[in-house]
Amino acid sequence: MKMLWRLSREAIRYKHLYLIAILSTLGLTGINLTAPRVLSSMTGIVSRGVDDKGMASIQTLTFILLGLYALRVLFRFLSNYLAHKAAWYLVGDLRTRTYDKLERMHLGYFHDKQTGDLMSRIVNDTRDFELLYAHMIPDTITNMVTFFGVLFVLLTINWKLALITCAPLPLILISGVIFSRRVRPYFRVSQKKMGELSGKLQDNLSGIHEIQSFGRESYETDKVDERNFEHIRAMLQALKISAIFHPSVEFISSMGTVLVVAFGGYLAWKDGLSVEDVVAFLLYLSLFYAPVTGLANLLENMQQSLAGAERVTAVLDAPCEIRNREGAEELRDVQGDIVFDHVSFSYATGSPVLRDISFHCEKGKMLALVGPTGVGKTTLTQLMSRFYEPTGGKILLDGHDLNDVTIESLRRNISPVLQDTFLFNGTIAENIGYAVPHASMEEIEEAAKAARIHEDIMAMPDGYSTKVGERGMRLSGGQKQRVAIARAILRKSPVIILDEATASVDVETERQIQEAIAGIAGSRTIIAIAHRLSTIRHADQILVIEEGRIAESGTHEELVAMGGIYARMNQIQSSDVTGAAEGDGERTVRNGVSLHKGN
Repeated sequence: MKMLWRLSREAIRYKHLYLIAILSTLGLTGINLTAPRVLSSMTGIVSRGVDDKGMASIQTLTFILLGLYALRVLFRFLSNYLAHKAAWYLVGDLRTRTYDKLERMHLGYFHDKQTGDLMSRIVNDTRDFELLYAHMIPDTITNMVTFFGVLFVLLTINWKLALITCAPLPLILISGVIFSRRVRPYFRVSQKKMGELSGKLQDNLSGIHEIQSFGRESYETDKVDERNFEHIRAMLQALKISAIFHPSVEFISSMGTVLVVAFGGYLAWKDGLSVEDVVAFLLYLSLFYAPVTGLANLLENMQQSLAGAERVTAVLDAPCEIRNREGAEELRDVQGDIVFDHVSFSYATGSPVLRDISFHCEKGKMLALVGPTGVGKTTLTQLMSRFYEPTGGKILLDGHDLNDVTIESLRRNISPVLQDTFLFNGTIAENIGYAVPHASMEEIEEAAKAARIHEDIMAMPDGYSTKVGERGMRLSGGQKQRVAIARAILRKSPVIILDEATASVDVETERQIQEAIAGIAGSRTIIAIAHRLSTIRHADQILVIEEGRIAESGTHEELVAMGGIYARMNQIQSSDVTGAAEGDGERTVRNGVSLHKGN
């Protein structure tokens, strides 16, 4: 009941549609209660012998009956269509709200979630609300009104026979309670397994290249088959209980009919119960037990719907840990002056990732972060955009504590270029202009030129209208990186974050990306994470992060002169570059051709 009350608040916005549907349902129920009485009256007239007056009465009752049946068509249409209309609008709203809630959740929420499972909650579980609001709730109202209406009529016909009719009801109610408690856990497991299956499918389709490359098709098919039949087995367990419950209710209801026929015959023999009343009683008897036998279907559908509703409301009611605080201000005219003041951070479980980080990056300067993998460099930049909250210290942008400004205005002033660049399945122009929807083609082309990707785009058959494919699969890694840089340049954010922007590109592409970075240096504050020290050699300040702390700080020349961690990293990379160059030279001489040109 708590869940149903929670869900009713979601449907209240469509109360006008539900009100008309409910009134139509009540009208339909009233007709269903009236029609048998009309039929029984006609039977009574015939049983007493038909004369001219009786024939006139039969004609009048015939037209009344015809009118009732015509109204029944109208009321059934209004009841069914408007209930479905309201329910599907509700499903649409809930899908959008669930997606919107997920879209605004902090990144930590997604650490233990599968994308496919979340998709299943948005698409599959919300669909069960249609079953609840278009079928179960209207049917429940119809059944309740019909049940009590028929009971009242039966009591007026013969109260003794009416009480006999109610004899099976306690058994049906008890079996319904037992059924609900037994079947709902299986529906809950079934919904969960469907989410896991969706997650596995999404994961495998995204990694289809790896599956085929390593010859794991059969293995992954077996895993999908396993998840698939886990869902089916859970559903069959629920249906098995339903298959026992449904005929049990029908049997108990049939026993009620047997009792009525037997006791009704006895009353007709002893008390002289009229044929008219017997016919009316039998006609109403089918209406009386229809809601009772329909209880089985209602309970089954309700348990399935509530199992899905629990998964949807779990998302809608999940606390959003990162949100605007009361009185948060809009950031305006941001220059890009960044201060980390004794910032520490750790995830919900685990040891600290960042420890007492303090630095100052002036507006228009380039700050580089270097260090081994997993020391917190990317986490540091994510704290800048408030994807996570520091567990200690504070971060300032132009003197404003990030906790005191709105998240929307903060992220509007920061543009990221990530190592794993994500491009949407659209055109190159749409991806560059993603953050600036109303940008002109001239502005898009200027950004592309600044990112050194314009010539590559113009060499493509469709130019800026070229489709990039899912996740940009039709472009090379370097092209995707430069499209992402163009996207950041077009947005004109005062702060740009480059997270390993040259990690997986060749030397020529790295040079082009370096030129693009140099072109915006000085006009934007740049925070760059890099393993290749050549890309951040000219940074105004370099921070060496080790074990979550700032181990060294300075310019490239200052850090090399220190002879510490950075100097060793630089020496190793310089040796690697020299060795690679010598190897290329030997191969060039040996083969008599340029390796670059040959490739």
